[in-house]
Amino acid sequence: PGQYNPSAPPGQYNPMAAGPPPTGQTEQQFLWGLFSRVDKDRSGAISADELQSALSNGTWTPFNPETVRLMIGMFDKDRTSTISFQEFESLWKYITDWQTKFRQFDRDNSGSIDKRELQQAISSFGYRLSDGFFNLLVYKFDRLGRGTVAFDDFIQCCVTLQMVTKEFTNFDTNRNGWIQVNYEQFLTMVFSLK
Repeated sequence: PGQYNPSAPPGQYNPMAAGPPPTGQTEQQFLWGLFSRVDKDRSGAISADELQSALSNGTWTPFNPETVRLMIGMFDKDRTSTISFQEFESLWKYITDWQTKFRQFDRDNSGSIDKRELQQAISSFGYRLSDGFFNLLVYKFDRLGRGTVAFDDFIQCCVTLQMVTKEFTNFDTNRNGWIQVNYEQFLTMVFSLK
């Protein structure tokens, strides 16, 4: 059976992964400029549609709306279904950290990673999972049917794996990789995921 490490995905944020702010600008000024360009309706908050239109996954296809929804849910601390500037700062750091990790494993710079590269990435987070499980991950997160996973789908895959692992560890009181749950507990675990 697979093993997990509850403190898995990337640790240190690297907000400069996309390049430093232009000369004379602080990081916050740089991010405010980005935020202002994304906030098309000038509401002072970014909606899922605005965020999706602003993000690039490196394959010239729209950013996965499910990944956008997942990230909004993670960073929308005031539950408005939008992202304020302060929430955007955290989201930006999160995305650039994932981008750094993704680029580390996208060795051919194709903008997507294959099963072997995905396996190396997930294993680097501390997960020890079967080859068959990685086949399932590629099948689930390969939206384009190419046998690869794009950047935005990689984020969704890793975040989903992290959330499912967190739910699992809530029931793994012995920390041995095994749980016993009834059907309703299982359903509660599944439906409580963001």
